[in-house]
Amino acid sequence: MPDQIVIATREEYLAATEIIAAGSGPIAVDAERASGFRYSQRAYLIQIFRRDAGTFLFDPPAVGRFDELNAVITSEEWVLHAATQDLTCLREVGLDPQRIFDTELAARLLGLPRVGLGTVVEDLLGVHLAKEHSASDWSTRPLPQPWLTYAALDVELLVDLRDVMVAMLAEDDKTEIAAQEFQEELERDYKPVRADPWRRLSGIHSIKGLRNLAVARELWTARDELARTLDVSPGRLVPDGSLTAVAKAMPENKRDLAALKEFTGRASRSEIDRWWAAIEAGRATSSLPVLRGNGDSVPPPRAWADRNPEADARLKGARAAMLEISTTRKIPVENLLTPETLRRLAWAPPAEFTVAQIAAAMETSGARPWQIETTAQAITEAFVEASQNKATAAEADS
Repeated sequence: MPDQIVIATREEYLAATEIIAAGSGPIAVDAERASGFRYSQRAYLIQIFRRDAGTFLFDPPAVGRFDELNAVITSEEWVLHAATQDLTCLREVGLDPQRIFDTELAARLLGLPRVGLGTVVEDLLGVHLAKEHSASDWSTRPLPQPWLTYAALDVELLVDLRDVMVAMLAEDDKTEIAAQEFQEELERDYKPVRADPWRRLSGIHSIKGLRNLAVARELWTARDELARTLDVSPGRLVPDGSLTAVAKAMPENKRDLAALKEFTGRASRSEIDRWWAAIEAGRATSSLPVLRGNGDSVPPPRAWADRNPEADARLKGARAAMLEISTTRKIPVENLLTPETLRRLAWAPPAEFTVAQIAAAMETSGARPWQIETTAQAITEAFVEASQNKATAAEADS
């Protein structure tokens, strides 16, 4: 394969836009970020392929906005693999599709055992696609030629893959299912406001005591602010495990903090004043966190048998029914209905166990029409059976 050229000027970008606009058929799109290296999730390389146009690699920080390109391709079908990973960074630079085909999601709906791009391409197209640079730091400049070759191959086969999958979906009577799922991906809110984001700290559940939690919160916040300022992945400054260890140890002074062997990371000592200030803030605050984060999530199912045995029976029956449908339709259980939706439904079901009531509750939770049509009847029957079994057991005890 000849060396790949990265488009990094407005003039080159506008010229490429004209060529892409003159191409034919769907637009294959991919983006490379620097996850694990940078704080932001911006795109550092955008790859586009279209038949009768070719492959184009763009440098987003250098090009800037892509509004002109978006204007000529937005109404075309875009082909992406794992679209949820790329839509946000694409939209950030003005690339916003109206129709997509997600080959990763299509692979799931087709029941393929593995859905990574390399595996799917090899299984369906018979082409080996190396993935050795997927975790590289794409903010590197200049980008090495082997990385660019890898990036170009990521999009050059997507349209061919899409064509094969369209036929497979039609054969399995899943065309409409896929269409609804692709539309949901387009409409999904990818920036939900999360209460208490510091609770994402790995190992936080091992921290005991409200004051220790307050210190963990202040440490996480201090690290997040520094990472945002430097545009560096937080874990590269100080790992989660280090912050958790500090919150557990509660060092008495800055010297003890520096001596804590579990406190590692490239910024652990160079920013020691920052971390000590966070610890002091956590020690002094009157705004202590609660042991559990805010939210309306249901309890973990392992606790249901004691806390709500009726819900436990409903969930177990519904799960068995979903597994049977999954096997028959060759669709993963988690794609039939999200586990969280099923748990909520079992924990707090509608007053009446009818298909109409269950379907309405599913729709309120965001289930797509095909999911409701496929599973509502089975879930209703499972709930009714659980209720009947309870009544029978009560009669036997009386």
